[in-house]
Amino acid sequence: MSAYVDPDGPPLAGVLERRVAAVVEHLPPWAKRPVEWFLSRWIGRTLLRVAGACMRVEIFDRSMTIAAQFFTSILPLLIVAVTFVGAGSDQLADVVGATGDSAELIDEAVRGSSSTGFGAVGVLLVLVSATSLSRALTRAFAVVWLVDRPRMSVRSSWRWFAVVVVLVLAVVVMQGLTQRTGVLPPRFLWPAALSLATDVAVATFVPWVLLAGRIAGRWLVPGAVAFALLMMVIRPAADVWLPWALDASAARYGPIGMAFTYLAWLYTVAFVFIGTAVIGQVVVSDRGRAGAWLRGRRGLTPQA
Repeated sequence: MSAYVDPDGPPLAGVLERRVAAVVEHLPPWAKRPVEWFLSRWIGRTLLRVAGACMRVEIFDRSMTIAAQFFTSILPLLIVAVTFVGAGSDQLADVVGATGDSAELIDEAVRGSSSTGFGAVGVLLVLVSATSLSRALTRAFAVVWLVDRPRMSVRSSWRWFAVVVVLVLAVVVMQGLTQRTGVLPPRFLWPAALSLATDVAVATFVPWVLLAGRIAGRWLVPGAVAFALLMMVIRPAADVWLPWALDASAARYGPIGMAFTYLAWLYTVAFVFIGTAVIGQVVVSDRGRAGAWLRGRRGLTPQA
């Protein structure tokens, strides 16, 4: 068996490793040696384990589930917040990234709502339904970290609400603060630093609180940093593409086109969110020195 195949790893990851080993065995000698050398090193071993972990997590299906839950959970809460605060549709359009025709559709939706129309019971129902996103994230992170899901109870329900509130605040507050800090010199530095810090904090807090502290916070930091760094690249591109795509979809297909376009953006974010969590789990559970240092004294079974 090749040195990079882990017989004690997760089943799907082991299947992938054995398939790769079988392919390598049939390579010509001039190609086999450098491939084996690469796969036996940390970077090759990590890439192979990340691919296997993504198969185990079923990352494409889970990302779509989380994106859909975010769309049906967080966006209604944003509309409720804008309605009660009376901030107007402009703020919601800025958060969503809508302009032109898409911003007009949002304005019509917000103007058609009212605080009396929602009521306390309506707001409570929206908040309770939003916890479905927390439950979907709990299932995803439990699979990523190979731990049992915490038992559901009335006592632990505060974790679901805490995640929903944190995600809403992260979206709204970060949008407002980046606009205000963008006028400070150097103009690109402060919004980028704020976004980086917010993304790291959210990506660390969400799995930690949902898994009831079963995974140490320091184990979650590598994945959170990877998420923040990738979002620093993706978010500026989305700032250019998303308003244009929403406007074009709204003009051609109306609200449903706008919904599908925004769902595609949420799918990208969810994919990065779960994918970087997988990367973090793989790096922390590695048997090398970096993995041992990241794990610290608390036990986490290495899988590489």
